[in-house]
Amino acid sequence: MSNIGVWENAEPGVKRCILRAEDSLMMMEVHFAKGAEGYEHSHLHQQMSYCLRGSFIFRIDGREYCIGAGDTINIPGNAKHGVTALEENSALLDVFTPIREDLVKR
Repeated sequence: MSNIGVWENAEPGVKRCILRAEDSLMMMEVHFAKGAEGYEHSHLHQQMSYCLRGSFIFRIDGREYCIGAGDTINIPGNAKHGVTALEENSALLDVFTPIREDLVKR
């Protein structure tokens, strides 16, 4: 079973929807309440995140980066990372390669 196109709750104040997963790429939109966190974790997948609206603090391998609407950040595979939304209704567009099978087949 696949959950592509279905909005689901992730961490508290965070919801996500996988928009497409094909070949070796996956795209997902993620919405955040102010102060909501994507908890620190790592995965083998390379990730690129584009800020659709709002602003975020990303923590990647112990360093912090602030991004706002229109900015993009690259997260290398296996890097320990997390994110916190700084504004209400902040949103990211995340792209992964290869596909995050752990998220697609829920």
